[in-house]
Amino acid sequence: MSTNNPLFSDFEAVSSKHWKQQIQYELKGADYNETLVWESPEGIKVKPFYHSDEVDESTTNFSINTPKEAFSILQNIFVHDVKKSNERALDSLNRGAESIRFTIENDTISIENLMQNLPLEKVTYSFYLPFLSIDFAKKLNEFATKNNANFIIQLDPIGQLCKDGNWFENAEKDFEKLNQISKFSQSSFLNINSEIYQNAGANIVQQLAYTIAHANEYFNRIPAVNQPITIEISVGTNYFFEIAKLRALRLLFTTLASEYNHNLDCHIVATPTKRNKTLYDYNVNMLRTTTECMSAILGGANAIANLPYDALYHKDNEFGDRISRNQLLILKHESYFDKVNNPADGAYYIESLTKQLAEKALLLFKDIEANGGFIKQLSEGNIQKKISESAQKEQDLFDSGKEILLGTNKYPNKNDKMKHDLELYPFVKQNPRKTLIVPIIEKRLAEKLEQERLSQEA
Repeated sequence: MSTNNPLFSDFEAVSSKHWKQQIQYELKGADYNETLVWESPEGIKVKPFYHSDEVDESTTNFSINTPKEAFSILQNIFVHDVKKSNERALDSLNRGAESIRFTIENDTISIENLMQNLPLEKVTYSFYLPFLSIDFAKKLNEFATKNNANFIIQLDPIGQLCKDGNWFENAEKDFEKLNQISKFSQSSFLNINSEIYQNAGANIVQQLAYTIAHANEYFNRIPAVNQPITIEISVGTNYFFEIAKLRALRLLFTTLASEYNHNLDCHIVATPTKRNKTLYDYNVNMLRTTTECMSAILGGANAIANLPYDALYHKDNEFGDRISRNQLLILKHESYFDKVNNPADGAYYIESLTKQLAEKALLLFKDIEANGGFIKQLSEGNIQKKISESAQKEQDLFDSGKEILLGTNKYPNKNDKMKHDLELYPFVKQNPRKTLIVPIIEKRLAEKLEQERLSQEA
């Protein structure tokens, strides 16, 4: 072979037509479409193979930049005791975490004490705030400016409405506070929590459309967004579809943001879904979160916060945190997932999925906007209804055994006992109260079955 010729140039090219003919021959008369083509919950027909001669380069040449440097290992820390949280953050960084996310529930926390002795210049610190305070946002900005620290503030009144059914205060005052914060904040401050859509049972097209519609409400109501926007997303178990989901999300966000002259890329924080996690045979959760983290990396997430295998029923603990962090460390340093830019580029299957998911999500987004926008659709209960319908379809598949969770509805260990290990209540909590809208409820597939098993334990 001449050294000037491309590799494999001596071999004849095989067209998609020839592949199909050979497959049809091997099927011995079975129908190609009925046997090998399957349809996803999003209405996407998945073929057994994808070929270059079926690719329209003009529609699959996406500008999706996912550099290898983007993937950082994020450690979640709930701040109850400031001193212990500070010590835990330092210990996590020493053990391989590359960024920290503090969840702070009130504005009395001392930022100086929380950040004492922590490395500031090369580590990103996120602050997830389930409250809305202009003064506290100022404190965070002042500390970051004074100490040259990279802070991300996560404020999401719309996410609060989705999850709780109520605004922090009310729509007018919440958006007024965000507009005031936008005028002085040097740190990224807007957050879009789209994890709730996946964890409640929305399909991928719905997740993407609702996330973009969620973002569009902020662009409409806060004109001066000059900072990157953080998007929290939950990653499910459908490996290639989840890779394509993250790529489609970045593509859709960039398209939307450009309409508002917002030229900054979004900051995607990915976490494995809770929806397919199980109480029984809980070690299988580690296998699930490993593939979900792989999808997040290949899809181009900026930061990944893994879900500990025992997060459903144990309080935060050092062992669970260490195992979940080590899963990401193995992927990064032993599997070399941090060595390639744009790793999914050129994969015809993934690019086809990305294109189809983005197109379907864009159509749904346009329908939401044509009917008054995301907040109006939430207020009328339409979003909740659509998610509930999608969740029920998936639940029916699980209940019938067509969707399998090993150790739970397939090959369960009858001797597995969990009743005395529960430190946390692992099911949907019933809390009847008056709300402005019907909240979106996160629910795992295995809950009903697990409750039945728990009731039968001695």
